[in-house]
Amino acid sequence: MGRHKASILIVLHLLLLKFQAFAAAENYPSPLNCTDTTRLCTSFLAFKPSPQQTLPVILSMFDVLQEDVTVEGNGRDYVFIKKNCSCALGLRKYLSNTTFTVRENNGSVYGLVRESYDGLAYFPSNITRAAKMGSVVSLRLMCGCSSGLWNYLMSYVMQEGDSVGSLASRFGVSMDSIESVNEIANPDNVTVGALYYIPLNSVPGEPYPVKNDTTASPAPAPSVDDIVGDQVNKKSHIPYWWIIGSLAVGLALIIVAVLLFVCLRSSGCCRGSQGSQAKDSDGKSPHKFHILRNTSFCCASGRSVCGKSGDFQRPNVESSNRHMNIPTVIGTDVFEVEKPLVFTYEDILSATDGFSESNLLGHGTYGSVYYGLLQDQEVAVKKMTATKTKEFMAEVKVLCKVHHTNLVELIGYTASGEELFLIYEYAQKGSLRSHLHDPQNKGHTSLSWIMRLQIALDAARGLEYIHEHTKPHYVHRDIKTSNILLDGSFRAKISDFGLAKLVATANDGEESVTRVVGTYGYLAPEYMRDGLATTKSDVFAFGVVLFEMVSGKEAMTRSAERRSLVSIMVAAMRNSPDSMTMASLKDHVDPNFMDLYPHDCLFKLAILAKQCVEEDPILRPDMKQVVISLSQILLSSVEWEATLAGNSQVFSGLVQGR
Repeated sequence: MGRHKASILIVLHLLLLKFQAFAAAENYPSPLNCTDTTRLCTSFLAFKPSPQQTLPVILSMFDVLQEDVTVEGNGRDYVFIKKNCSCALGLRKYLSNTTFTVRENNGSVYGLVRESYDGLAYFPSNITRAAKMGSVVSLRLMCGCSSGLWNYLMSYVMQEGDSVGSLASRFGVSMDSIESVNEIANPDNVTVGALYYIPLNSVPGEPYPVKNDTTASPAPAPSVDDIVGDQVNKKSHIPYWWIIGSLAVGLALIIVAVLLFVCLRSSGCCRGSQGSQAKDSDGKSPHKFHILRNTSFCCASGRSVCGKSGDFQRPNVESSNRHMNIPTVIGTDVFEVEKPLVFTYEDILSATDGFSESNLLGHGTYGSVYYGLLQDQEVAVKKMTATKTKEFMAEVKVLCKVHHTNLVELIGYTASGEELFLIYEYAQKGSLRSHLHDPQNKGHTSLSWIMRLQIALDAARGLEYIHEHTKPHYVHRDIKTSNILLDGSFRAKISDFGLAKLVATANDGEESVTRVVGTYGYLAPEYMRDGLATTKSDVFAFGVVLFEMVSGKEAMTRSAERRSLVSIMVAAMRNSPDSMTMASLKDHVDPNFMDLYPHDCLFKLAILAKQCVEEDPILRPDMKQVVISLSQILLSSVEWEATLAGNSQVFSGLVQGR
């Protein structure tokens, strides 16, 4: 009898939750309709946090960085959050993605989300699910894109006391513009709790204040008499001979610097090989190569040979000019200002022990890679045939212009006969692929959860750099685990830029139409269909890498049916609504974890991977958003690790992964 009563009470409780949710849903704000599913814009959300919603909580709730949050000021508690907004495919609504971590066992998820986001979140389904503390929910926020009359739209939930007139005065816009955007027929008839869009021409608010933690009381401000008196006293105690002497020394230093600069420009250390084109006995060039004239030995990365301790020394270019040939099609204009080192063929031959099998590291897409010891520094030498001039040129052009700690560094190059050689910094731990897939048989221990997150974050930062912080921007086109290399501290560097492509700015974003190249399993659907290489196609490939980190499986299964990892993981996540009920997803988690990972963080990483591999590229995050999400997941994981209080199984080897 007691069991029946308990069952009846549970059913009644669920019915009550469902009734409350649907009753509330009748008055819940609805998103802005849209038709152009290719549209992507910057939007803002006006949010009034509770006292418990501190800045770290806000950043987690909206998946943003502190620089994306501004404050209103003027005695108001509102903050404005900058988010990318897009027209969701299928829904035809303007929405933005985020995740929410449930922090209490009370009521329904719908109620907690509505209370936490104050009406800014959009909940199309699962609104009656009971809240479970620690579960992670994927949801969308209501945003808007301007039709072009204004730069931005800001989502604002109408509060008691608000009116069209007060909002117009508060945000410095006209009442007509607010009425026009929201199709308000009667400005005196607005609904409290409904979502309205405020048109803006500039970023709202002021930067989020950074509190000064110093507790010492400030010293009293000096008076004007004190300041003037100090200045007079200081002036009276400065001897004239000291001033004259300082000026003389400064002038002498300037003259020395000018002379040194002139000397270096004319015949200093940063000079390349001088000489004419290499010819054989009959006066004709023996191959289709020629010497790159006036090639500088200075790399912008700081690896110059201008006498710095520990750097490469200038090669003896006079001894074998015929081996320092570069394809004619490259020309000196490729390098502009930043130029790599030029080595002799003999240098490379000696460094790799004659390209012996024992020095072979592996076979890449466009050549074999060998370990080398060049002037006491470990290097990796890529050996390519002269038919790969285009890929050779692409790598040199990109890596001479972009320098980042999470991109593999190009040290130099050389050529001989029908072969081309690129010399890179050496990654002691090899590729990420070798550590993820059957690592024990390859002589590696499995990567821990924290190490994988740090590697993912490193790679994401490198990719974000070439997407957003270089001019021009680049798309890599071959992101995969074998092209993510690990140094001695397990820090990741993106390699293999032979397929890298400039992306030209178009009306709808950055794109480059080209033939389809890359690796199956990592290719975005629109890239395979249209040959459209964009930064979002790199994001898709990175999402596949994240799924590999979660599952330990390869991008394409080796079974007869040859299924993609994306299809397997996305299907598993359909039956895993949150981190508390993710049995289907757990079946695909890498068993090498031995269940030593925070379940909510793994679920968040899987959600991020799923967002990266969305069919519609507009719905995928950009790499800046990926970096933000990974940073937050890593921070939460480090906090989880700290709660384990020194469990040796978990802490072993984790520090080097940070």
